[in-house]
Amino acid sequence: MKSLFRLALVAALPLLSQCTSSARKASASASTIPAAKAGTESKKTQEAATKAEPKDDLEEYAVVEIHDPLEKLNRGTFWVNDKLYLVIFRPISKGYEAITPKRLRKGIYNAFENAKFPVRLVNSLLQGKVKGAGLQTEKFLVDTVAGLGGMIRVSDKIESLSSLPDEDTGKTFARWGMGHGAYIVLPFLGPSSVRDGIGLAGDYAMNPVNWGYFWNGEHDWTLIPPYANTLRALPGQLGTYDDAKRDAIDPYISIRAAYVQFRDEAVKK
Repeated sequence: MKSLFRLALVAALPLLSQCTSSARKASASASTIPAAKAGTESKKTQEAATKAEPKDDLEEYAVVEIHDPLEKLNRGTFWVNDKLYLVIFRPISKGYEAITPKRLRKGIYNAFENAKFPVRLVNSLLQGKVKGAGLQTEKFLVDTVAGLGGMIRVSDKIESLSSLPDEDTGKTFARWGMGHGAYIVLPFLGPSSVRDGIGLAGDYAMNPVNWGYFWNGEHDWTLIPPYANTLRALPGQLGTYDDAKRDAIDPYISIRAAYVQFRDEAVKK
């Protein structure tokens, strides 16, 4: 039980980027209300008056649908997670930002993202994206060799490699025709679905950063990469979480809607 709990803590925040989303709320729509015309053609037509009519948050969220049979339990887990982010993970994140220069943080972040190459490669192949798999390999080699192990994203300067979509197991399941299934809020991890929850396990197992954890030995140093991966991911992922819930009437619905929108858009890429 202790090992499972420690595994959850190690895995939690690096996966939060997939669970939470950077999707912003839709812009408020505006309707144009034309002024009445004058009674005769000789009169000039009055200018149309515009009036902004922002959408109600709940109306906006209603267009994003996902089955949520466990809403009561999910809301409880959401509340607990929110407090954990506030009391535990946010202070750790602030401390990391305070002692680590921004350029170094970016380099560390890039290196860990580069290390996720097996996840992107395998899922590209499983989705039948042979060309995409080749480009993912090229991107990995360029950043690893010319970018000091991936700390510098040299591939961003190469047009064919600069905007490759992220690939993950949940996305692969979706491309195979699997729906979200029930919406679930995972302890520590946050919003997910049955499909993406299973996918997270696959992504975790394929990420070389985590392989040391499964070694049968007494060497605690094998946990350094997973913990470092968690630490480097904290600032950006907590910022994404805050953006998704900011000014929301109901943060639970806001996060749920943002999550589904983000995942649905990812599948299209």
